[in-house]
Amino acid sequence: MAISNLAQEELRIKSITWQKLTWFDIEQPSRSEIEYLKQNYHFPDPELDDCLSRVHRPNIDEHEKYLFMIFRFPVFHKQTQVILASQVSVFIGQDYLITLHEGNLQPLVKLFRDCELNQDVRVEHMSHGSAHLLYHILDRLVNYCFPILNKIGDNVERVEEQVFGRGARETVQGISVLRRDIISFRRTIKYQTEVLELLKQMDWPILKEEPEAYFGDLASHSRKIWDELDDYKEMIEGLNDTHNTMTSFRTNQVIRALTIISTTMLPLTLIASIFGMHLEHLPLSQSPASFLIVMVIMVVIIIFMLALFRLKRWV
Repeated sequence: MAISNLAQEELRIKSITWQKLTWFDIEQPSRSEIEYLKQNYHFPDPELDDCLSRVHRPNIDEHEKYLFMIFRFPVFHKQTQVILASQVSVFIGQDYLITLHEGNLQPLVKLFRDCELNQDVRVEHMSHGSAHLLYHILDRLVNYCFPILNKIGDNVERVEEQVFGRGARETVQGISVLRRDIISFRRTIKYQTEVLELLKQMDWPILKEEPEAYFGDLASHSRKIWDELDDYKEMIEGLNDTHNTMTSFRTNQVIRALTIISTTMLPLTLIASIFGMHLEHLPLSQSPASFLIVMVIMVVIIIFMLALFRLKRWV
């Protein structure tokens, strides 16, 4: 169903028609666009409401004439340095494909713009039906995950260098940020593989050609992403444990040094206190060499205590 230019301006719905296939793309959908889809395609309210919600896990709902899908992909925000999930809702029928998203998934935005401006791109992606177009959209979005994954890998290596350096505060912050990003990425991609596996295995009429030929490699890529995230999760947990162990060791070293110093100084403080009381009958108090004698006694005590600590292997 084509959309008039007036409707496109009012509803912010963009469309491309090539041969028998029409691709509708809706960025930042509002209640107006949802109402338009309800009136013209008679999609059920729960699915339309899911398009406006941002808390749903990836899934597929099968209907007689169309499929409804929800996908989630990671987006790295340069300003906040945070990885967040961005949702893509898809309605796919025999002669149409409808995508609803926030507009921050650049591969999807770029593909639609290329199809608008370049006929060769339209021929390549839209000449073989809606399932073929969906595959190319998902392929670009799945591949979009790998640069983000590589960035996490680079950050893991950087934190690994910091763990064995001296930047304790920077290391703690780096580990915390990485753990947050990995958790967010894992939460985003966790159920995605299941949906891609369903697209690979199930034989739906809308997906005329072999689904595995389209979606099998996407499921494999998604599993690879999940496996690498698992590896990074184990690495960052190991680095966190190593950092905590090294920090505890350094703290124990400092405490041990301070304990040795304070223990060694304790008898010296006692002697200095006794000979500082100005008692007339105190031994050595009348001797001219009393100061030197007391100092010698203190040195002997220090040597004795250090030798004792060494013998006990405390130092």
